[in-house]
Amino acid sequence: GSHDSFSYWVDEKSPVGPDQATAIKRLARISLVRKIMKKWSVTQNLTFKEQLEGGIRYFDLRVSSKPGEIGQEIYFIHGLFGIKVWDGLKEINSFLEQHPKEVIFLDFNHFYAMDDSHHHFLINRIHSAFESKLCCVECVEYVTLLYMWEKKHQVLIFYHHPLHQEYPFLWPGNKMPAPWANTTNVHKLLQFLETTLGERSRYGTFHVSQAILTPRVKTIARHLIRGLKNTLVHR
Repeated sequence: GSHDSFSYWVDEKSPVGPDQATAIKRLARISLVRKIMKKWSVTQNLTFKEQLEGGIRYFDLRVSSKPGEIGQEIYFIHGLFGIKVWDGLKEINSFLEQHPKEVIFLDFNHFYAMDDSHHHFLINRIHSAFESKLCCVECVEYVTLLYMWEKKHQVLIFYHHPLHQEYPFLWPGNKMPAPWANTTNVHKLLQFLETTLGERSRYGTFHVSQAILTPRVKTIARHLIRGLKNTLVHR
């Protein structure tokens, strides 16, 4: 799996996203601030296609509309706006067309600046991209690779919003719990992962182990220019 899976490219020329605090939005009117934000927003250096070719099968997705933009287009977001969700879905589908036995998990877990009409627009996009490849909600224990191959399904969509109830191909977010350590300390992270592995539900859900360190405000302040990769990733 990958974390903030789409943030290999973010647009430093675009306005700061609605996932950021008002103070950050004001500061980010300065282009240098957006350049620094980019160093802390980018968490991948591979496109979806390259991640898929490298074996990534679980994608962590955060999405947003662009306030002030006409229409209902939805974008990936992590501090700054990324590519259109539609472009990402098409890229993923292209890989699945070429590899009919591969199965992927798409976890839509954060939504910003989206009302119900935006959600319906996005859900229709998901359905248009994958159609019969989508696996409808089922008892988790039934969903083996053999089950997926027999039904020619390749995609499980987890949708952390009440509207999942209206669509049989949207799995509820609670079927993919992803406890988060929220620490910069490697030892605490490892302890947290051990504990949550031990506590996870034995039946009825999938499970994500987030083996990542998370910067705090003071981490960013102390290592402003170094960015996320040099400050935390290697550690």
